[in-house]
This record gives sequence, structure tokens and C-alpha cells, in this order.
Amino acid sequence: MLESLFLQLEQHDVVSDAERALLTQTISIGRDFAIGQDLVSAGSRPTYSTLLVEGLAARYKVLDDGGRQFTSLQVPGDFVDLHVFLLKTMDHGIMALSACRVLFADHSRLRKITETAPHLTRLLWLDTLVDGAIHREWIVAMGRRSKISHLAHLICELYVRLKVVNRTTGLSFRLPLTQAELADVLGLSVVHMNRIVGELRKLGAITWADHSLTIIDWARLQEIAEFDPTYLSMMRDPR
Repeated sequence: MLESLFLQLEQHDVVSDAERALLTQTISIGRDFAIGQDLVSAGSRPTYSTLLVEGLAARYKVLDDGGRQFTSLQVPGDFVDLHVFLLKTMDHGIMALSACRVLFADHSRLRKITETAPHLTRLLWLDTLVDGAIHREWIVAMGRRSKISHLAHLICELYVRLKVVNRTTGLSFRLPLTQAELADVLGLSVVHMNRIVGELRKLGAITWADHSLTIIDWARLQEIAEFDPTYLSMMRDPR
């Protein structure tokens, strides 16, 4: 059940057998969530951090007028709220966009890792740093990219992250979102979202049907997105 986590961590550095065993002891049996349920709710004070092992989830904020904005997407292998280990109170929610399976890491056990396993601690710290880098890219995309570039960038990011955890087939991956949900991700109306998806199709960059997205021309999609994966820190270096 932890294979997606190990694949993510080993993208950055070697994870020893002892570190694998320690994580296995730390992360306990979790639960399943249906589409639309909160994995973690805004305002809560969890005593554990949540590891997504199956499905797609999203961080989101809700405004006083009921408007909703997604601020990142979470894929298998992501600790969706590792930061709450130190911050204590969630300032946003994390919602299941598909059927999700999660596992839990009790904060008392995570604290023991920080006290006894410095290398593993650094790798988990890196997990939160990559989260921050993804947020910065999303802010730039939201504020400065054209909408077609924004969508292309999101598709490139998802493909790269899902490929790491063996959730792609060739240049295809499952994207279990409606166009209305994708509109929330990009901050668009549904009508505008439909138009942007249509433009990418006409350019021969992607196809998207029955929740399966296929990249037809990776080089073209990267060009439209101005996509540089450096921010995902997928280089295996000593940490």
C-alpha cells in the first residue's frame, strides 16, 4: 500500500530498507472516501497526517459567497496534509475528486521519526517543499499565463507526477474530473473551460473522453504550457 509513497521519495533520493520499515510501522490502516467527501476539513486539528494511496483529491478554499477555488491536485503517494503536523490547524479543505483510499500517520510517530531518522525527516520535509513549489507555479499560472497555457501546464504537471507513481499508460492517464470541476481548478466559467479544452483538441495536443486524457503531442503541449518540471525536484540527489 505504500509503494506510491516510496516511488515518490525515491525520485529524490535513496530510501533505505530501515527507512521503509520505519514508514511502514508509522503509517496505519486508513479508510475509503467517496467523491465529494473531505479527506481533511478546513478548521480541523488532525492528530495524524493523511497519505493518499488511490484516487485524485484537491486542496480547496471556499469564500464567504460560496465560491470555491481549488489550489492544487493531489495524486497517489502524496501526504495531503503533512504540514499540519507542525501547523496544527487546517486552513483549507482537501476533497476527494474520485473514490479515494488513504492511510494515516499518527503525529506522535512522525515526531519519533524527526527525532531518530534525520535523513528520512529531510525527505519528508522535501515533500512539503515540493508542495510549496507547486503552489508557486499555480499562482504564476493563475495570474500570468493565458488560459490555454494554464490548462496545458496543469496537464503536463499531472502527467509527470502520475508517471512517477505508475499511474500512466504511455501518454495517457485517468482524469476523473468533470469540466465543471476543472473550471474550478482554473478559475473559469464552464463555458470558457469547454472552449479552452476544445482549443487544445484542435491544436492536436490532447484528446479527453470518458475520464481518460491522452497527450497526442507532448512537445507541442510543453511548448503551449511553457512547462519546465524543475519545480517538482525530480532529481535523485543526496539530501
